Amino acid sequence: MAVFSYTALDRNGQQTMGSLPADSRAAALDLVISRGLSPLAIEEIRAAARKPVFQFASARIPNYAVENFTRELANLLAAGLPLSRSLNLLAREASHAGAKRAWITIHDDVVGGLSLADSLTKWPKTFSTVYVAMVRAGEAGGFLALVLQQIADFRAREQDLQGKVKAAMIYPVLLAVLACSVLVFLLTYFIPKMSGIFSEFGSKLPTLTRAIVAVSDLLIHYGLFLAIALAAAIFAITRAAGSEAGRRVIERAILRLPGFGRVAARFALVRFCRMLGTLVAAGVPLVSSLRVAKEALGNQTLADAVSHAIEEVQRGVSLAKSLAACPQLFPPSVIEMVTVAEETARLDKELIRLSISFEGDLDRQLRMLVSLAEPALLFVMAGLIGTVVIGMLLPVFTLQDLIH
Repeated sequence: MAVFSYTALDRNGQQTMGSLPADSRAAALDLVISRGLSPLAIEEIRAAARKPVFQFASARIPNYAVENFTRELANLLAAGLPLSRSLNLLAREASHAGAKRAWITIHDDVVGGLSLADSLTKWPKTFSTVYVAMVRAGEAGGFLALVLQQIADFRAREQDLQGKVKAAMIYPVLLAVLACSVLVFLLTYFIPKMSGIFSEFGSKLPTLTRAIVAVSDLLIHYGLFLAIALAAAIFAITRAAGSEAGRRVIERAILRLPGFGRVAARFALVRFCRMLGTLVAAGVPLVSSLRVAKEALGNQTLADAVSHAIEEVQRGVSLAKSLAACPQLFPPSVIEMVTVAEETARLDKELIRLSISFEGDLDRQLRMLVSLAEPALLFVMAGLIGTVVIGMLLPVFTLQDLIH
C-alpha cells in the first residue's frame, strides 16, 4: 500500500496538508473527499508493498485485448462517458488477467492526473510509440474518441497485412528447412555408410565423391562446433539488429535485395500513407501527422528520408516536393497523386485510397515472389541432393576402372 501526501481546502476555505495510506491515487482522492476536504494536489511519497508498474508492463498482453480496449474505449467516449469512468468499465470487464491489471493501473494514473498518453507510455510492449503519439494528438486536439477509432481500424488493417506477409513466407521457409534436414541426414547417416564401402579405393575415388566424403567427415567430427558457430553468428546478427547502427545496415541490405527490397519499401509506403491519411482526416496538423507516420514506417533508413521531408514542409515546401527526395519510398506516380490531392484539398482521402490501392499491389507482389521462390528453392534442393547422390554413385559406375 502506498502513502500519499495531499493539499486540500477545508469547509472554511483554509488550506490543510497531510498524508494517508491508500492503494491508488483514486482511492486517496476518495478518502480526502470523505473527510470533507476539497483536494488541490495529491502526490505519492512512499510505496511500501506496492509492486512497480513496470513489473506488470513486462507481461505480454495479447493483441485481441488491446484491440478490444481501443475500440470499446472509443465507443464509450463517443457515447459521452468521461475517460475515467470508461477506463474503470473496461478494467472491470477485462477477461485477461494481465490486461485487467494494466487497465486498472492506467485508470489510476489518469485519475491521479496523468494524461492517457503518458499513462500508456508505461506499457511499451503493449502500446507502440505510434499508438501513444496518436493518442497524444487526439488528447491535444480534443478528438480522442475519433483517434481511438482510427487506431482500432488501423491496427486491424495492419494485422491483416502482416498476416498476409507471414502466410506468404510459410511455404518457402518450410522448403528451406526440409532441404537442410535432408542434406544433414545424407551427410551424417547415408554417406558414412557408403564411404566405408569405397574406403579401400583411396585416392582413386572421383573428385566429387572425395569432396562429399570430406564434407561428411567435417560435419560428423565438427558438427557440434559448427552448430555453436552458427548459433553465435545468429546471436551476433540479432544483437546487431538491436542496435541502431546494426539495424540501419540490415535495413539497407534488405532494401537492396532484388524483389524483396521493393516489397519492403511498398510495405512501408502502405503503412505511411494509411497512418498519415488517418491523422490528417482526424484533424491533426500536417507536421505532427508526418512525425507520427514516420514512426509507422518500420525502417529507419526510410524514416530518415521522411525526417528530411518534415524539415522541408516546415520551411514551407509542399508535401509532394518534400517527399520526392526519396524515390525509393515514393515513386513518381505517388508524388503526382499527392500533388493533385494537395491542390484539391483531398490529401486525407487520397492517402487512404493510395494505401488501399498499394496494399492490393503489395499482395500481388508477395504472391509473385512466393511463386518464384517455390520453384527456385525446389531447384536448389534438388540440385544439392542430386549432387550428393550422384557423387556417391559415381564409384559404382566406375567400379571396374577403380579395381584395375
